[in-house]
Amino acid sequence: MRKALTLELKLYRDESGFEALHDEWDDLLRRSRCDMIFLTWEWQTTWWRYLGAPRGPLFIVALRDAGRLIGIAPLYLAQDGAERSLQVVGCIEVSDYLDLIIEAGQEEAVYAAFLDWLAGPEAPTWDLLDLCNQPACSLSHSRLPEMATDLGWCVEVLHEDVCPVVDLPTADTLEEGQDGWEAYLARLNKKDRHEIRRKLRRLEREAPDAETVIVRNGDAAALESFITLHRLSSQAKDTFMTDEMQAFFRAIASAVAERGWLQLSFLKIEGQPVASYFCFDYRNEILVYNSGYDPDASPHLSTGWVLLARLIQDAISQGRSRFDFLQGDEDYKHRFGGVDRPVYRTLVRRG
Repeated sequence: MRKALTLELKLYRDESGFEALHDEWDDLLRRSRCDMIFLTWEWQTTWWRYLGAPRGPLFIVALRDAGRLIGIAPLYLAQDGAERSLQVVGCIEVSDYLDLIIEAGQEEAVYAAFLDWLAGPEAPTWDLLDLCNQPACSLSHSRLPEMATDLGWCVEVLHEDVCPVVDLPTADTLEEGQDGWEAYLARLNKKDRHEIRRKLRRLEREAPDAETVIVRNGDAAALESFITLHRLSSQAKDTFMTDEMQAFFRAIASAVAERGWLQLSFLKIEGQPVASYFCFDYRNEILVYNSGYDPDASPHLSTGWVLLARLIQDAISQGRSRFDFLQGDEDYKHRFGGVDRPVYRTLVRRG
């Protein structure tokens, strides 16, 4: 066992930890390598209250160096048969990126103290540490496994999924007088570029009254329209959008709207919403979280594709640097220029 570090560790065993760390949580996240919306205080608390609490007891580990918060490990203990697994708050199904929250440059010290806690008497009895949905920027799928292996524990790092991401043209990458939208299209292959232009022209020709509406204020009626379109999209989406999940979507829309992070968009034809995207506008990036459309409303107009193209146009005009399609390797994401970025899962078992 490595020598214990001098970091101050405080363990919270219930939601009081969220409240105690409220004023410092997002500031620490901004100082981390991986500042993701799914790690914000707003997301973590909302997920826990609406989806997490029934899964098992909560454990929030806070680490300080001379009083300065440098690490948070928000965990809960889940029971799967005889196996007891510690999982990150937000794991698995609706949080695309997750990690321990650590000030950049302090990972080694925080990992060491965290592993010492896991091996000690204050930690709950556990069999598996399951760190899911780790972005490529994290060290929790590289350095943490090395340190856990040194303790004699068994570690497995999995390539869990990919997130196709588009790096958008911005003012500092464009030549003088160059149009950002045209610069974006020029990066696509000829077939996909032609298809996007063709679909946009067809909508303009056949539905000249079509309009794109973007809602940022968490309007309740707009959210209900999104839920309706989401459920109409497919049987799988209708099954996914349970009453519990609807309550979560309403709550998270309200929470992120208060911070200015919501981008809920609609394509309307003759005043009726026919397609919608539930996105986040966070850290100068657009993250495409979920979608919905009415399959019976003008299916020949490819309303989902057209709305997505218009959102990319808007992101470029607003100077956003990146368009992140989040998890899933669906073909359309690549046809819009998405380049896969890996998402990892680190599994640690006691030796």
